[in-house]
Amino acid sequence: MKKYLFPFLLLLVLIISACSNNSSKNSDNSSSKSDTKEPTTITYKSENGDIKVPAHPKRVVVLSSFAGNVMQLGVPIVGVDAWSKANPEFKDKLKDAEEVTEDDLEKIIELKPDLIIGLSTIKDVDKLNKIAPTVTFTYAKVDYLTQHIEIGKLLNKEKEAQAWVDDFKQRAAATGDEIRNKIGEDATVSVIENFDKDLYVFGDHWGRGTEVLYQAMDLKMPKKVKEMTDKDGYYALSQEVMGDYAGDYLILSKNSDGDTSFMKSETYKNIPAVKNGHVYEADAKAFYFNDPLTLDYQLEFFKKNFLGK
Repeated sequence: MKKYLFPFLLLLVLIISACSNNSSKNSDNSSSKSDTKEPTTITYKSENGDIKVPAHPKRVVVLSSFAGNVMQLGVPIVGVDAWSKANPEFKDKLKDAEEVTEDDLEKIIELKPDLIIGLSTIKDVDKLNKIAPTVTFTYAKVDYLTQHIEIGKLLNKEKEAQAWVDDFKQRAAATGDEIRNKIGEDATVSVIENFDKDLYVFGDHWGRGTEVLYQAMDLKMPKKVKEMTDKDGYYALSQEVMGDYAGDYLILSKNSDGDTSFMKSETYKNIPAVKNGHVYEADAKAFYFNDPLTLDYQLEFFKKNFLGK
């Protein structure tokens, strides 16, 4: 009996040791997985201080200006401002998003957002923060490309945002070179828009393609436009002096539902850019913003109209 007891005990010890080792390995693997589990929130350094936001937001409400930035980064939008909703280039992408304002608190609650984004001018930020983390940006506090990178940081997609910025800068610079070679280095371009019964001319950072024309493509604006838009970024015009602000080429950001009677006036018809066929009409509602989707649309618009591409 004794001669069988020792091998049996040895076998038992080996089995127990193996089980113990497996248990230890499983415990180590479990611990390793726990240690490497991705966090559900990140801390974004906003204008108003650090704020915890979802690491991967799934239901974003955009209350002003930045819908195209969010969509370009592939993040779902459930609520959006009226101007973005009315953009014909965004129509399909935002078909399931509800139109909201900062006043629609109950409606926003029903959308169950996990992140809210808006301009610093929106009201009731404290109330919105009780619904979901709310991050605001001051318009033009940073340039339009840096703004996209900031939103990339907020959405935990900084690398994707930076990649788009780098690519856009290259494409726009190359297109600018082609356009200047065609129209001349000293040729000037103006951007004028009709809104309701008013006319406005824009500087180099107020949407309407101005960032693409003047910053990314390095085209020239008339001296008088630069002087009058330097403070606010835009300047209201009377129909009678429109010609004083029109460059050799005129981008007309046209609101078809606004007053377009100025286009029938002799003053307008006698503007050199008009007489020379150098007026390119854009749909104002698709031209307002300076987000990546709109910038790409604007760049293609300029390639088509200036270069015939």
